[in-house]
Amino acid sequence: MSKLLNNNFFLIKEHIGLLKAANNYDIYNPETSEMVMICREMQLGVLTKIFRFTKYKIMTPFHVEVMSTREEPIFSVKRGVSIFGFSPVTVFDQNGLEIGQLQRKFRLGGAKIDITDMMNNRLFTLKGNLIGWEFKITNEDVELATISKKWAGLGKELFTSADNYVLSIDNQVEKDAVKRSLILGAVLCVDFLLKE
Repeated sequence: MSKLLNNNFFLIKEHIGLLKAANNYDIYNPETSEMVMICREMQLGVLTKIFRFTKYKIMTPFHVEVMSTREEPIFSVKRGVSIFGFSPVTVFDQNGLEIGQLQRKFRLGGAKIDITDMMNNRLFTLKGNLIGWEFKITNEDVELATISKKWAGLGKELFTSADNYVLSIDNQVEKDAVKRSLILGAVLCVDFLLKE
């Protein structure tokens, strides 16, 4: 596992684009303003690109690779074609081995994603309200991480689809643990699974 995941604070900045199809992000250490990771959706098919500009966007497949700034693999998140956006997202380690899944769940009055290990045991739950931009990742009632939307400015918000998120991970989440990849993967999937 990459030591880059041992930070407790991350700023995830979506690439700005008026007519963009790919999901691309840069991840910064907000304390130093240093870019620490990049997230790229590199192999986007023509049909997927077309459907990304329709009401069926939430059903399109995606494969986002998270890498160091030197393009060394850290982990990736992938989902195939989804019916109504409820198909699971699989999280893979740097070697392409499955480490867990993210499964969107129906929740009256809010958003919910179950985060499981590769044996489908629930580790965490991401919850937030559908109109808000605040999310919490918990294990039972213990808060392990928070995700909040960082304001990008009126022009960016109105005329682009760019979102920026701040992730804060509690110290009780062990360093060098696979759980950190799953938590960061869940942040990337907030847009794919809940906000699109």
